[in-house]
Amino acid sequence: MHLPSWIEPAHLISTYGTIGLIVVIFAETGLLIGFFLPGDSLLVLAGAYSATKAGTGEPHLNLVTVLIGVAIAAMVGAQTGYAIGRFGGPRLFDRPRSRVFNPKNVDKAHEVLQHYGEGKAIVLARFIPIVRTFMNPVCGAARVPVRTFTLWKVVGGLTWSIGVTLIGFVVGKSIKIDKYVIPGTIVIVLLSVIPIALEARKSKQRKVAAEAASTVR
Repeated sequence: MHLPSWIEPAHLISTYGTIGLIVVIFAETGLLIGFFLPGDSLLVLAGAYSATKAGTGEPHLNLVTVLIGVAIAAMVGAQTGYAIGRFGGPRLFDRPRSRVFNPKNVDKAHEVLQHYGEGKAIVLARFIPIVRTFMNPVCGAARVPVRTFTLWKVVGGLTWSIGVTLIGFVVGKSIKIDKYVIPGTIVIVLLSVIPIALEARKSKQRKVAAEAASTVR
């Protein structure tokens, strides 16, 4: 499984360093055109590179700088996406499908928001590629209260950006993660989706139970 060289995580970090990492996390989180960027993979690899020793010839990043940078990028990006949705509104989401804009992505974000409620949806969306890009503007367009959005944006943004980076750091202490960053990221994404799947299962069971109770009456 290969990404184009210009968005390949190792290439991005080795070429642009921490600044490039921060810019990509911001763009993937806050700009609609950033939905294709490898945010999860970059966080994992950045954490792994933070585990290497400086001066050994291997790529090396400062862990504290990385954690602060990605946390700020994730939160500022979310706020930017929210502002885009709030001020762009229906004009933004009613536009026809184009090469970089697919209304289905917006629909997925709407489904998550409506199904789980505002707080839980904002947090869970952080761990779902593409959905996390569109969730923020969808919240803005849906007029989710600023205070509510900000609270859960911070919770989700810190959990995702710092948590995934630290996973990469811990793994990077044991193995050279460069060759395994994409498979490793897939595993992380799948693990993060487990709570969502369990919640969906519980919701379905509650719905079936409610329908059965209604039938009995």
